[in-house]
Amino acid sequence: MMKAAFAPQPREGRRGFSIRKAVMWLVLCLLATVQMFPLVWLLNFSLASSNEMFTTGLLILPRQIRWDNYERAFVSGNFLAYFTNSVIINVLAVALVLALSVMLAFAITRMRWKLSATVRNIILLGMMIPIHATLLPNYVIYDRLRLTDTLFALLIPYVAFSLPQGLFLTSGFMSSIPREIEEASLIDGCGIYRMLVTIITPMLRNSLVTVSIMTFLNNWNEFMMASTYLRSARWKTLPFSVLEFTGLYSSNYAIHFAVMALSAAPVVVFYIIMNRYITKGVALGAVKG
Repeated sequence: MMKAAFAPQPREGRRGFSIRKAVMWLVLCLLATVQMFPLVWLLNFSLASSNEMFTTGLLILPRQIRWDNYERAFVSGNFLAYFTNSVIINVLAVALVLALSVMLAFAITRMRWKLSATVRNIILLGMMIPIHATLLPNYVIYDRLRLTDTLFALLIPYVAFSLPQGLFLTSGFMSSIPREIEEASLIDGCGIYRMLVTIITPMLRNSLVTVSIMTFLNNWNEFMMASTYLRSARWKTLPFSVLEFTGLYSSNYAIHFAVMALSAAPVVVFYIIMNRYITKGVALGAVKG
């Protein structure tokens, strides 16, 4: 009876678990392939000539790998100048969004005033408004204020439409910080501004990293507003490099793909490096918010 009681159980459960795991990995691999295919397709066509692009297949095997497409895209497409403008505008947008998000979150979650909840809800409503829905009214305002074709023509809408998401994440994290920490720092003689910079902000590291990444990714390839508000090449951003090879009757599509590959490369590398912060920050922000 004892031997029967301790007889080994069949391994159907383990086998079933292995099958489910294999199916899960198969589905994930298929999804990853579907997601990665546009990038592979972009790289494939960027290394071919324009005449080879008009084929029936999804991918082509170039007769000769055309590395000169990237050389022409970099030199003739003003890639370096437009890349510098994109970096300047996006870095300033990220810095302003972070600073305003922290200050707004502190004012809404820590300070006592009657309209705090109302102001928070009004700002969060900005997440429901498409950024391109404000093209015409913004253009009229910028034209009257003589802000068109300036840095502020892009910086203002980029910050305004990224701020609701930044406030949503930072306020959720700040609500979870114990108030006793702030009370202890005030008792020790720490001012509000010093406490916000030296104590509160470091504790919001995960949310701030997530906000900066999301702001950078959302504004990096934005083109509609840039093409509407900018005329000269002084502040034109990276998507304008594609237009340098667009003619009235013909276009060099191979170089178009090379420009788009160069434009996507910094974002892809940036996302791969910061991917774990995005996942962690969004998950924690959703739970704490």
